[in-house]
Amino acid sequence: MLRDYQVEIATKANNILRSKGIVYLAMEVRTGKTLTSLEVAKLYGAQNVLFLTKKKAIRSIEKDYANFGYSFQLTVINDESMHKLDGNYDLVIHDEHHRFGAFPKPGLATKLYKKMFGDKPMIFLSGTPTPESFSQMYHQFWVSYRSPFLGYTNFYRWADDYVKKFQRTINGFAVNDYSSGIELKIMSAVAPYMITFTQNQAGFSTEIEEEVLYVDMTEKTKLIVKKLERDLVVEGKEEVILADTPVKLMQKLHQLWSGTVKFESGNSMTIDTTKAEFIKNRWHDKKIGVFYKFKEELSALSQVFLDNLTTDLEEFDNGDYQVIALQIVSGREGISLKNADYVVFFNIDFSATSYWQARDRMTTMERKFNKVYWIFSNGGIEDKIYKAVKSKKSYTLNIFKKDYDKGIII
Repeated sequence: MLRDYQVEIATKANNILRSKGIVYLAMEVRTGKTLTSLEVAKLYGAQNVLFLTKKKAIRSIEKDYANFGYSFQLTVINDESMHKLDGNYDLVIHDEHHRFGAFPKPGLATKLYKKMFGDKPMIFLSGTPTPESFSQMYHQFWVSYRSPFLGYTNFYRWADDYVKKFQRTINGFAVNDYSSGIELKIMSAVAPYMITFTQNQAGFSTEIEEEVLYVDMTEKTKLIVKKLERDLVVEGKEEVILADTPVKLMQKLHQLWSGTVKFESGNSMTIDTTKAEFIKNRWHDKKIGVFYKFKEELSALSQVFLDNLTTDLEEFDNGDYQVIALQIVSGREGISLKNADYVVFFNIDFSATSYWQARDRMTTMERKFNKVYWIFSNGGIEDKIYKAVKSKKSYTLNIFKKDYDKGIII
């Protein structure tokens, strides 16, 4: 059964959709934006609805659709499969719409979405519409021919009026920085299209407590890191770790400090299972969700947890699995870890969006307290990334250079 506030939001959203052709449901995680959007589709009178989301969220959306007995036809598919579609839809719902907020140029998926559905009525969904910059709002509306910014041919023209531009020096070159969007002006322009709703408004009173735990990686790992920082290359019998650019050095250190590495050949390897073993020993009798960053980190976790680990949410919720392992970017949206005792981060992502969304996966209206743990290596890069993303700034190459400016980064 829909909550009273969902019915109220759906009614208001239907009116906006009819008058504007777009409605943006900026509802915080766990407040029920998926069901609310399906209710809007019903009120709107749509017959053939397309719902674009993350792959991991598809089953949950299809279940909600079936349970509520909606009469319209619903197609649920992930963004990556968008190019396969050939149906004639009279309404498009796009989940986690902030993913289309890249600037100054739109991503490939954003351009494809506009090409395929630009003339359709749209419902946008996101708990964090502008996770890093208000400049992220332009391309989110650009995908529609009903955008409030139709008078601007591209982001750069729009930025002349809506962004405080300044220059930064990167690798010795002066580049324009467009990240300082003018909040009041941008949000005033999109306000007629948006409905914002918070967990507090929904009656949530969940407290999220975070704790950082540190582990000592093996001496082998420390020696590899030290040599890579000094020489920018580590050569083995068959493989090479190469960090001949600042970007590659940042990536390799990020991998190594959690116990894995991707070689120059493209092969990956687990060199240290310290973090995985620490997690197993610390929470041996608890049901936990573990977020990892790199693919090889899943191998490290699998080596330690064996048959107690799954990557399938349904198996985790209904089976005897102790651990569900989720890649941070794919698992930060559209899923609920309500059955987990704790969320544990094996590693950390560079994105501030990932930080704020992934840590909130256990939240429900009934749950009053969540505990989130971060497992960092002593002396590693994770601490520096954490400091940035917690202050709502993604960890960039520029920040990395400042952190590691010891004469080893050109």
